[in-house]
Amino acid sequence: MVTLADGMSRLGTETAFEVLARAAELQAQGMDVINLGIGQPDFKTPEHVVEAAIKALRDGHHGYTPAQGIPPLREAVANDLNQRHGVNVDPGNVVIMPGGKPTMFFAIMMFGGAGTEIMYPDPGFPIYRSMIEYTGANPVPITLREENGFAFSAEEVLAQITSKTRLIIINTPGNPTGGAVPREEIEKLVAGLEKHPDVALLSDEIYSQMLYDGREHVSLLRYPQLQDRLIVLDGWSKTYAMTGWRLGFSVWPQALVESVVRLAVNCHSCVNAPTQFAGIAALEGPQDAVREMVTAFDERRRVIVGALNQLPGFTCIEPGGAFYAFPNISGTGMSAKELQNAMLEKAGVATVAGTSFGIHGEGYIRFSYANSTDNIKLAIERVGNLLTG
Repeated sequence: MVTLADGMSRLGTETAFEVLARAAELQAQGMDVINLGIGQPDFKTPEHVVEAAIKALRDGHHGYTPAQGIPPLREAVANDLNQRHGVNVDPGNVVIMPGGKPTMFFAIMMFGGAGTEIMYPDPGFPIYRSMIEYTGANPVPITLREENGFAFSAEEVLAQITSKTRLIIINTPGNPTGGAVPREEIEKLVAGLEKHPDVALLSDEIYSQMLYDGREHVSLLRYPQLQDRLIVLDGWSKTYAMTGWRLGFSVWPQALVESVVRLAVNCHSCVNAPTQFAGIAALEGPQDAVREMVTAFDERRRVIVGALNQLPGFTCIEPGGAFYAFPNISGTGMSAKELQNAMLEKAGVATVAGTSFGIHGEGYIRFSYANSTDNIKLAIERVGNLLTG
């Protein structure tokens, strides 16, 4: 029997993919399953983006690219950030990644290790904690509370910083809650961090263009006092319905660029060439598809929140961003995992238990409303029949 490294026993997973696999098994057995579990848009990638990739292949872009990403794409990213956030980003600080996870992986690897602490949102994207524990660092949860709209409290975050804290991870709008952190909390955090100049930040802004009810996204890139310790994660997966293309970008402090590029060389060499040309087309081309998708998500958000609040034992606040509803299901008397399994196995509705997103996720279930309105209505009807039957 082979012996694995100790770190492998600490490596977690992303339960949404496990639910997806089980849903596929049930579908293969003939069950009609509505998937409100997986976090990906149900829209197609805009046609002009697809055509840009096809053209790149036909033009002969079949080889390796620079590990940091092709210069035209990094310039397009810098221009996009300038237009959206009013910030000047040097293309030399932009690193193109095969999706969003490598940025998390590399940042946590850089700062994690035995004897260190890394703070992360809870409930939050499960890979944060998984990677923190893999490095041997101590994971310190930032509790996100329903009564605060699942936004962090800057005061609580700052109070948790110790001499061992190396990195703070924030995510707004957030997965799995849809919580959006208001500007005042962001600014309190930024001000308080002046007393902790050795603490780095990873700001996961992958849902930055999915906000509702007039909310604004406040990127940490807007604060020059953080420039030398801020890593920003963003990309194309959610905004342009490009989850399967595996294309993301990150912005790094100048002092860390060489290190992250070296990690990229050791890990994945580079992002495939045609996808990078598709990324340019997405950023520089028409944005109609983005607006239409967000408008559709907003309509579905209202439908699913209203329907969830009619279910016995459920209460659900309106998410401020992303495409997730995170209802409180404590009134059902069932644990999150029990209800997740019952909804899938008995009602044919795939969701993800709140406990898959952290220790503070018990009593909640994540519903993705990246599905049609008709499917959402039918799914909630099935859940209602399950609960009352």
